[in-house]
Amino acid sequence: IVEEEAKSLPMELSEKGGVENNGFVQNEAFDDKETNTSSQEEMPKTCIVDVDPAATEELALKPYAGMPKEVLLKFSSQARYRVTREILFWLIIAAAIVLVCATIAIIALSPKCLDWWQASPIYQIYPRSFKDSNMDGNGDLKGIQEKLDHIMYLNIKTIWITSFYKSPLKDLGYGAEDFYDIDPMFGSMSDFENLLSAIHDRGLKVIMDLIPNHTSDKHRWFQLSRNRTGKYTDYYIWQDCTQAAGLVTPPNNWVSVFGNSSWQFDDVRKQCYFHQFGKDEPDLNFRSLAVQQEIHDIIKFWLGKGIDGFSFSALKFLLEATHLRDEPQVNKSQNPESITAYSQLYHDYTTTQVGMHDIIRSFRQTMNQFSSEPGRYRFMGSDGHEDIEATMMYYGTTFIQEADFPFNFNLINMKNLSGNSIFEAVNLWMKNMPAGKWPNWAVGSPNAARISSRIGKEYVNVMNMLLLTLPGTPVTYYGEEIGMENIVSENVSKEHINSDPVVTFPEKSPMQWDGEVNAGFTEGNSSWLPVNSDYQSVNVEIQMTWSNSTLNLYRELTLLRNSELPIHRGWMCYVWNDSNVFVYVRELDGLDRVFMMVLNFGQESTIDLKAIVPSLPSEAIIRLSTNFSNAGKAVNTKLIKTEMGEGLVLEYKTAKPVHTMEAFQGNCFVAEKACYSSAFNLLYVNC
Repeated sequence: IVEEEAKSLPMELSEKGGVENNGFVQNEAFDDKETNTSSQEEMPKTCIVDVDPAATEELALKPYAGMPKEVLLKFSSQARYRVTREILFWLIIAAAIVLVCATIAIIALSPKCLDWWQASPIYQIYPRSFKDSNMDGNGDLKGIQEKLDHIMYLNIKTIWITSFYKSPLKDLGYGAEDFYDIDPMFGSMSDFENLLSAIHDRGLKVIMDLIPNHTSDKHRWFQLSRNRTGKYTDYYIWQDCTQAAGLVTPPNNWVSVFGNSSWQFDDVRKQCYFHQFGKDEPDLNFRSLAVQQEIHDIIKFWLGKGIDGFSFSALKFLLEATHLRDEPQVNKSQNPESITAYSQLYHDYTTTQVGMHDIIRSFRQTMNQFSSEPGRYRFMGSDGHEDIEATMMYYGTTFIQEADFPFNFNLINMKNLSGNSIFEAVNLWMKNMPAGKWPNWAVGSPNAARISSRIGKEYVNVMNMLLLTLPGTPVTYYGEEIGMENIVSENVSKEHINSDPVVTFPEKSPMQWDGEVNAGFTEGNSSWLPVNSDYQSVNVEIQMTWSNSTLNLYRELTLLRNSELPIHRGWMCYVWNDSNVFVYVRELDGLDRVFMMVLNFGQESTIDLKAIVPSLPSEAIIRLSTNFSNAGKAVNTKLIKTEMGEGLVLEYKTAKPVHTMEAFQGNCFVAEKACYSSAFNLLYVNC
């Protein structure tokens, strides 16, 4: 019976799906001793046991570290893991789509970032007067490099260096003898390249002057032109004129800016050449395409060197009428023979001729060839015009760009100083500026008396406060940050431009660095111009130690401008102006923080601002004051008192900014509109 059961057991296990275990194979020696059966069927070499298949499968598929790919695939195909994996996959896809859409939305809604020429004030340097490095009494390029830390200290990132081309140095060096070389007085091309490298290493930008209208009569082009050599024959404007008994009869009545006839007889060519400025500065003939190409090549040369932009001057003089008619007299009853002054004629035929703006646009196009690299936009500035509408044309049009801005000298050219005159100068620019363009302001230049000498030293700080809180790019002429004054005329050296006109340089005295001999400008025995006698109290070194100094106020104002969005790029709204004060606000959509400037350009004044702007809070905090001791104090907005030349930057919070009020709609301006989102801490355009 046992034997029969044993024979039937394998069949039963097989029918039940038994599992064969090869781990119990019998030893052959054992078989010989224990059994006489030679049949493999009667004595199998394996032992068959009954095991649950489901349990075995579950045990085999349990994951473990280092499992082979085959096991892992069986494990990953189970529903509980497959569904989880698919959910995570689609969540990642959805998150990526949301992230891409959010990025596109942010880019689409974000306002244009301010470019470098918008974000920082511009510091204008007259190189001959900034710093002398070789003890010859003349400032130079190495001297500028030595003082770059001063620019950094002022929180300024753009430097404007006036003309330093090789030149006879007549008319401030604006009549170049060689546009491709540095005047030896200022150094060498190697010095310039070292300066440029040092400027860029500090994260600063540099622009330089270019006066394309004329050259020096020492220029190679002029020498070739007067000898009628090849293409240079027509590089300048030549006309037949008569000379008898030493007297020249010019082709017409045109008068130069410096007075007397703008025609000069040349003994070599036996013709008269035209000059809008000095007789040693002949005008180029911009109706010649070859001349235009020469200027484009000059632009490319300096941009190729790495400069960041140009300030173009004397652009309105580029073309003259070809018909050579006499210009109309201002006083028609005046004897035509007695006309010698530039102001005695209307310059209808020698300025702003048809085609001039086409030439300027071509300059812009050449500069754009060097602006394609990110972060390397090349700035183009221009001088302006006496007429505000003509000046605004230098901005170009919506579709055709010219200058990034024409330089604005309204605050320099004011006839008198008052709250009203400041308002008029600011409003004249803002209401005429084309929509979407960027304003700029200057309170000093190499061609105008310094603030202290022009309007009084008591107004230096408030003028700097105005300059640095108006919308747009401020331009500071070297020395205005410490309140330098003109030197007295008796001590000024003189330089002849024509045989009779004399130019003096009271506003170009050496920069006052410290209280040492020659104000730290030079270690030599003397300087090209005398240092102002006040240098021991008006200098950089000593003002750095005075908390209430002009220098420290200037620095605090640049910090405020750089750090506060409403002042950096927000709305400006006029609030009030009278004979004494000019009041305006700077605010930004989405921010409840507002800055109000109360600037006194007259006598002591008290004003009730809450009556003018009813939504004003009853108190405001003085963020900055021309008197540092007042900073941080609270003032009653119903009773704000300012002394002569005092300026206040007030800060307050409001839910109703001025630019949203109907009463002020015509008094508000914004150049690069932006709105602030406090939820996301970013700017956007669709307010």
